[in-house]
Amino acid sequence: MPEKNIVVIGAGYAGVAATKKLAKKYKKNKDVTITLIDRHSYHTMMTELHEIAGARVEPNAVQYDLQRLFCRLKNVKLVTDNVTDINHDTKVVTTEQGSYSYDYLVLGMGGEPNDFGTPGVKDFGFTLWSWEDAMKLRTHIEETVAKAAKIRDEATRKAMLTFTVCGSGFTGIEMVGELLEWKERLAKDNKISAEEITLYVVEAAPTILNMLDRNDAGKAERYMTKKGIKILTDSPIVEVKEDHILLKSGESIPTHTLIWTAGVRANSDTAEFGMEAARAGRLVANQYMEAKDLKDVYVIGDLVYFEEFENTPTPQIVQAAECTAHTAAANIIAEIDGTEKHEYKGNYQGFMVSIGSRYGVACLFEKIHLSGFLAILMKHIVNLKYFFDIRSGYYAFQYIMHEFFHIKDKRNIFRGHLSRYGNVLWSVPLRVFYGSMWLLEAGKKTFGWFGGESWFGDSVKLPFAWLQEATSGASEAAADAVVETAKPVFGFSYAYGEEPMMVFDKAPKWFEWMMEKMIPTPEVALFFQKTMTIIELLIALAIIAGLFTWLSNAATIALVISFALSGMFYWVNIWFIFAAIALMNGSGRAFGLDYYVIPWVQKVAGKWWYGTPKSLYDGK
Repeated sequence: MPEKNIVVIGAGYAGVAATKKLAKKYKKNKDVTITLIDRHSYHTMMTELHEIAGARVEPNAVQYDLQRLFCRLKNVKLVTDNVTDINHDTKVVTTEQGSYSYDYLVLGMGGEPNDFGTPGVKDFGFTLWSWEDAMKLRTHIEETVAKAAKIRDEATRKAMLTFTVCGSGFTGIEMVGELLEWKERLAKDNKISAEEITLYVVEAAPTILNMLDRNDAGKAERYMTKKGIKILTDSPIVEVKEDHILLKSGESIPTHTLIWTAGVRANSDTAEFGMEAARAGRLVANQYMEAKDLKDVYVIGDLVYFEEFENTPTPQIVQAAECTAHTAAANIIAEIDGTEKHEYKGNYQGFMVSIGSRYGVACLFEKIHLSGFLAILMKHIVNLKYFFDIRSGYYAFQYIMHEFFHIKDKRNIFRGHLSRYGNVLWSVPLRVFYGSMWLLEAGKKTFGWFGGESWFGDSVKLPFAWLQEATSGASEAAADAVVETAKPVFGFSYAYGEEPMMVFDKAPKWFEWMMEKMIPTPEVALFFQKTMTIIELLIALAIIAGLFTWLSNAATIALVISFALSGMFYWVNIWFIFAAIALMNGSGRAFGLDYYVIPWVQKVAGKWWYGTPKSLYDGK
């Protein structure tokens, strides 16, 4: 077979999908070479850009290095460059740094924001169509809130703290959802009230989320309204100014941040490629994804205009991008192998939108309707499936870490329970086991579990050997009996094949002296015994439940030291101390009551002790 050069332009969803399919087919065929050209060295997960712009995840969380994606596919050449020209006659792609001949060309350069010529959008608006866009918006929001916190003029401050999203498609709604969750952190960091931050969604159409079922869209709208997001429909924006926007109705909304998500058009660079374009600059293709009137040129993703139904082109969504890519790749394979070509058939398995990290709505297979937790869970599953489709276990793992573990402010589906920043998840089994050990010992003494002696009986169990002197009225044998009875009550019983070694055979003199002063009589000893047993029981329950785990575990260390000094603790159980130290590192913040109790205590105690911090103090 003669050598074949396939050039793919654009490493978006469509370009990566097409390259993967072609590379997999010809991975053992040295005569077929695939060149993937993109202006970036990474693939961007466009559907998650709102998480970057809204500071939910770290900036690199949606960047996937192309070398990592294609490292096992030796027939793929990666080129980081800008395409400047395509000569269809000589079949040469020219870039800023070189040129590449092709036998088959795949154009997947994607789209760009469409402002429909609205005045002021380019000068004062923010878009969300690239990693650079997301970072620019993120920085602007952080800086704007920080500046607003120091502004005393009420009108200016309000305008600066008003964030407006134009467009109620998936991108717009997901962006405002991130702002909804982020505003608490923004307010706290800048010492203002979160109630000062106002969020708008402005839509030209009479309804929002028009790709969704009306019931699903209604759920989303009710959720946003309940959370305080102001939704304006039938409200086209006619002009954007630096500090306000104008609506067609004549109304003006003071705002310093207008996020434009109202439309998408084809990548404007393709206008120079001499190809027939249709609505919004999209390049016309047939059912095989072949560019109109051009041989061996294919168009995929947001760039392609193919009417799947009359007057209805393929939607500009990830599922369509992948379907068009697979169709184009399959037909290039058919050309090379001399087999029958395949017509495009859209396979849209559903639509879903997130409103922040904890709520969403979804419609799957036109029959299954989900909302809340299940909808967000399904979105994560779909995203993980994407990594499976592109054969990237590495980035699937990275996605899990970013979305579930490297999360702050409880901004994920599990509300921070898995966050490495807020808890020690993996210590939860140890915490439950450790608490159960204390519960077992306390149960033996309190209720006589597993053959233990309950202090509900008639006999008095004095706890410390030095109290023999306190029982001077009794015989020496009776005093010895008191001591023997005390050991399993205040120490930790141990039964193995060989005799375990005590930490101390008997209490140090200074400790005996101190205990004699504290517990001078059998009556005090009995009270002390019962009190300590109840304390053990409460500590055990607190550790198991994850309540005040730092204090509870610190208390167990004190108890163990006390038992050891009393001559009632074995070396084999010294691990109790080290387990307690490990559990003091926030283990109750994972799955435990401390997840709720500690933030509440901090909030109430902090407000009581320090008052409410403000960004500006006026002496009152």
